[in-house]
Amino acid sequence: MTKIIITGSKGRMGQALASCAKHFRNLEIAGQVDKEDDLASIIGKADVVVDFSAHSATPAVAALCARHHKAMVIGTTGHTDTDKFDITKVIAGIPVVWASNFSTGVNTLFWLTRKAAEILGPNFDLEVIEMHHRLKRDAPSGTAKTLAEILAKVRSLHLEEAARHGRVGIVGARTPSEIGVHSVRGGDVVGDHTVIFANTGERLELTHKASSRDTFANGALRAALWVVKQKPGLYDMQDVLGLR
Repeated sequence: MTKIIITGSKGRMGQALASCAKHFRNLEIAGQVDKEDDLASIIGKADVVVDFSAHSATPAVAALCARHHKAMVIGTTGHTDTDKFDITKVIAGIPVVWASNFSTGVNTLFWLTRKAAEILGPNFDLEVIEMHHRLKRDAPSGTAKTLAEILAKVRSLHLEEAARHGRVGIVGARTPSEIGVHSVRGGDVVGDHTVIFANTGERLELTHKASSRDTFANGALRAALWVVKQKPGLYDMQDVLGLR
């Protein structure tokens, strides 16, 4: 039986994790933690901590997991580059799955995006469009960032220079090295992501649409069961699903 602690338990994903965990026979919730709760007082009960709290809380959660030698699953998004660097240093001695999206379908989209970019070559213009509910705080989504990073890596581009986050005014003709990244917010959309490969005379679009957070919750729980059996290191859902 793998015992988990959920951080960010009162949030949408925290609640989805608690609900979905009931359907995993080999998994037990050892604790649920939110803003006012003390993770340190119960961390000894867990094999793995599943973090869906807030980007500002993740560094402290990671440090606590490292200190107590607990595996970790990080699903929180919105971290700065500095946050990511600091967290990566802290978790060096424990097994961690850190992913922008835990959906099996989205991770298949990551794989397909890389393959399509390799096959289609440099003549196709690249655009990423994502839509989420009106309450989402960060933009672009972590998933959209990952998609753009995949495209930039295939094209040997620096994403910081290539990314175009929306366009306004007289911006001129599109350059071959641009990767458009566009965020749409509204309603209760769980998460839609589309990657566009556009060339003269043809266009390929790869789209994933999530209608339930259970998709992400089940993937994160699957990652929790997987990561407790791994050696210390940083992994993502591509590793969990065997897509490497």
